Amino acid sequence: MSKVIAVLGVGPGLGLSIARRFGREGFTTALVSRTDTRHASYRESVGGTTHTYAADVTDPAELKDVLARIEADAGELDTVYFGPADLSGPRPVPLTEAGADLVRAPFESIVLPAARLVEAVLPRMLDRGSGALLFAGGLSGKYPMPMLGSFGPASAALRMYVLTLNAALRETGVYAGALTIGGLIERGDIHREFTSQDHGFTAGTLNPDDIADKAWSLYVEREEAEAEFNAMAAV
Repeated sequence: MSKVIAVLGVGPGLGLSIARRFGREGFTTALVSRTDTRHASYRESVGGTTHTYAADVTDPAELKDVLARIEADAGELDTVYFGPADLSGPRPVPLTEAGADLVRAPFESIVLPAARLVEAVLPRMLDRGSGALLFAGGLSGKYPMPMLGSFGPASAALRMYVLTLNAALRETGVYAGALTIGGLIERGDIHREFTSQDHGFTAGTLNPDDIADKAWSLYVEREEAEAEFNAMAAV
């Protein structure tokens, strides 16, 4: 039986590239996004055995339900990639203007869902002594980036959560790794949205296939806790 990867937060950019990269290695892929609008094209693009699901993985009940559905349809999860992005949410605000609620919001939409995911899938991975958890995060979690002010604290928290998890999982057979991304990912929704309008945000672009190749290397080699992708002119 093939291994299963769940791609949570799949879009036409990085999520789809992750699915294709692992699919080429024989993985059964389970793709999760908020709506099913593009699921037929995703299944065609990935090929192989691909399942698609509509769910908001930032909602605790929906996350629990979709993980159960994936395992019922495809089997036990070997790998989970977590990279949801919400274009409908608030834009970043300079920290000099952001109150507590604006700083808290990204924690609730990014950090807590990541922790809930780990809570849901890690015990069984530890029981069998194998598995992997991959998380996409922002470069503002590593370097001060004033233009992304209100997102920075949550990005830093997610990054340190994953790095600490990696250290805690050594010698268990389970791997956790961070993809720390600074730049607009080609073909992605955020890239399209930012390039169609002037947001005052300057960044180079990144090829999602290159990031997916590195994610595969992290999975296979399990020596690095983090891979950084930096196309930011200011960093």
